[in-house]
Amino acid sequence: MRYPRGAMKQGRTAAVLFGIIATLAPATAHAAGEGGPDASVVMAALLALGVAILGGTLAQGRAAAAAYDGICRNPAAAEKVFTPMILGLALIESLVILGFVALNMVMFA
Repeated sequence: MRYPRGAMKQGRTAAVLFGIIATLAPATAHAAGEGGPDASVVMAALLALGVAILGGTLAQGRAAAAAYDGICRNPAAAEKVFTPMILGLALIESLVILGFVALNMVMFA
């Protein structure tokens, strides 16, 4: 069966949005019931963490793809490309961890 152009992408987007809502709903209800932060603060913080994770994973994927592309074009440069790639991936991951720490500061402050 052939789908119209963009239909599969829209279906994936809807599935991701449903997954986000299904994940965030119990967290906001739990936080609001215990006298913690307001439910809107919890929802915004969790959504921001989701965006940080999504951005980090996309950036890591692009960085690794670019590094591997460079290694495939010039295998002799593998040692020169590998170390900066690992350093870049570590810095990208540190930003995601910083987002997680900020989320915990908002949630438990």
